[in-house]
Amino acid sequence: MNIEISEVANLPSRFGSFKVKAFKEGHKEHLVIYSEKLEKRPIVRIHSECLTGDAIGSLKCDCRDQLEYALKLANASGGMVIYLRQEGRNIGLLNKINAYALQDKGFDTIQANHQLGFRADERTYEIVTTILEHFGIEEIRLLTNNPDKINSINKIKIIERIPIVMEPNVHNQEYINVKKVQMGHLF
Repeated sequence: MNIEISEVANLPSRFGSFKVKAFKEGHKEHLVIYSEKLEKRPIVRIHSECLTGDAIGSLKCDCRDQLEYALKLANASGGMVIYLRQEGRNIGLLNKINAYALQDKGFDTIQANHQLGFRADERTYEIVTTILEHFGIEEIRLLTNNPDKINSINKIKIIERIPIVMEPNVHNQEYINVKKVQMGHLF
């Protein structure tokens, strides 16, 4: 895997003061946001890009709530957020909006992806091991509900899985239920 890695930069934010580094993998550029006091066994959140949730505050998902929680926790605990550019479970923004339109017609998130010719989740996580190895991290406490993220981490020991549970709202209750019941997310 040919990876291009940026320099380290400071990133003061409303969640704390962080260091950032970008990892370019093919045409995707991922961002690692980490505490200035990165622990040896950090809490790590693997977060996939969600423009509608992260930037615009969509209530259809819990992505922004999870990202903000993870950044606050990373700042407080010497942790890290690995922000993967995998919009819409890696189907891209255009297809994600088409999936939203199908959801408006009554399809759940998995059915909508299937209608568009995609698997329920097209994301991959190979880059995560490369990133953690780059930082010399051998053990992590993984902040996730997603069993695919747990199963994809190799060469790095997960010493603890920390659930990330956000309060649902009227617009994302079914979405969260689908993640739990159909995708096996651990709440």
